[in-house]
Amino acid sequence: MVSKEDLKQIVMLGYLNDEMREKLTPIVDVLNFDEQEAVFTEAQKADRLFMLRRGKILLEKRMSDKITVSVGAVKPGYVFGWSAMFDGASAYSSDAICAEPCEVFSMRTKRIQKILDNNPEMGYIFNQRLMRTLKSRLDHRTTQFLRAIQNHPEIQGLIED
Repeated sequence: MVSKEDLKQIVMLGYLNDEMREKLTPIVDVLNFDEQEAVFTEAQKADRLFMLRRGKILLEKRMSDKITVSVGAVKPGYVFGWSAMFDGASAYSSDAICAEPCEVFSMRTKRIQKILDNNPEMGYIFNQRLMRTLKSRLDHRTTQFLRAIQNHPEIQGLIED
């Protein structure tokens, strides 16, 4: 079983107080994955939120059978698989692949939701931190997209003119 101190190492959960983290400890599963193992795949039912304790996770999108693009990376202390936290979310939107052996904390969505519903202050803090994570990822992907466009030879000609 994980401790509230273990959960304090997760950036998003560091904003909760000890009492709030204590409420989460019974619902956290500790999962271990090997290098190149998938934590989840795109289109898999999104029913768990994940938090990386050790290792490195690559978030990937398959463009074809031959082309996979890395759209982000997760460092220790950060959450991923947040698609599971949205009402009506049915599937993860990318693959989460271990770039090295990983230790991951995981919570089933239904169990987290029940705790957050019964603790409005905790739910507010949790959801505010989740939105910050989403904003950060959106900003990062926007930057990636703009860089890709700017580096396209035909676009470069338009920009320079």
